[in-house]
Amino acid sequence: MAVLWLASVSLLVCPSLSCYNCFIKPQVSGRLCTGFVVEETGVHSVDECFRMLERIFTMNEKVTEAGRAAGGLEGKLKEILEAEITPIVTEFRGKLIMDTVYKSRLQKAADNFIAAASKLPRDDKCIPPCGFQNIDAAYNCETCRYDSCLFPLDCPVEEIEVMENRGIEMQCNVPFDLPSDIEVAWRFAEEFKTQDLEQFQEVTAGPDRLYSISSTSSLNKGTYQCEIFSGTRSIVRLYFYVAVTPQPVAGHTALQGIFDLSLLPRGQLPTAPGAPPHFFLHLLLLLLTTCLATSLLLLFISLGFLYWLSVSEVDHPVADSDEEDYFGVSLLAI
Repeated sequence: MAVLWLASVSLLVCPSLSCYNCFIKPQVSGRLCTGFVVEETGVHSVDECFRMLERIFTMNEKVTEAGRAAGGLEGKLKEILEAEITPIVTEFRGKLIMDTVYKSRLQKAADNFIAAASKLPRDDKCIPPCGFQNIDAAYNCETCRYDSCLFPLDCPVEEIEVMENRGIEMQCNVPFDLPSDIEVAWRFAEEFKTQDLEQFQEVTAGPDRLYSISSTSSLNKGTYQCEIFSGTRSIVRLYFYVAVTPQPVAGHTALQGIFDLSLLPRGQLPTAPGAPPHFFLHLLLLLLTTCLATSLLLLFISLGFLYWLSVSEVDHPVADSDEEDYFGVSLLAI
């Protein structure tokens, strides 16, 4: 009867004892604290024993973190902690023990639990950075059950650049397993890059995770959100910011790039992403060689034409003089 009373007191005074409370029964705690004596006052106090357990186990973040073992290992966590607490209960039972001794033994038990539990496999099934992944990710000593992966529902915004009048496709896919009864809602926030839920208007809803636009225009610029549900529970929200480039602007940008290239100082050439290091240098050398060859060809043609003209001017006056003499003689003869 006394043991049950002590167990009830333990639950009222200290309702949560971290990993200790998950794996050690209240009756065991009652037997453990029966002989607790405060050395300074010589008072027998079960309440002080419970508060010491709370300080050593519940308020010790290292104990809680050590208990975050992978799914299915809660039995192993229980074995480790019981192996530390049970011998103390057996040794202290029926005796009056000073609080300093309790503190030393319980702290050593906590340290041993931290060392042993930390060696258990951690969960590696969670796939970052977002989404509710209910895969029994890790044991939580604060709730005495397994948690999800604790990632946010909202994924980072993915940026998409598209030329006007071109088509685009957006896939609402995630790298982790989904339930079979999912529903997908697509929403749109015009113009802005945002994750503010109040800015979005629903576009379509159903099982389809693909959203496509056959021909984009300036009206399609903005952020698209797809949210995956299972029943009433939201699993993940993905965001796509679509930037639409008008066709005239695209042409102007290309011409501007050519103009900027022509103004570059000698020896300074831009390198296109993914292009070979000397691509632009080889292209420029080819253009210069072509221009030089063309100029030389035109020069030789011009020189040849001038030479031909000079020869023609020398020969033509002689012919005219003979003609004049001939006609002159003829007139005199007449």
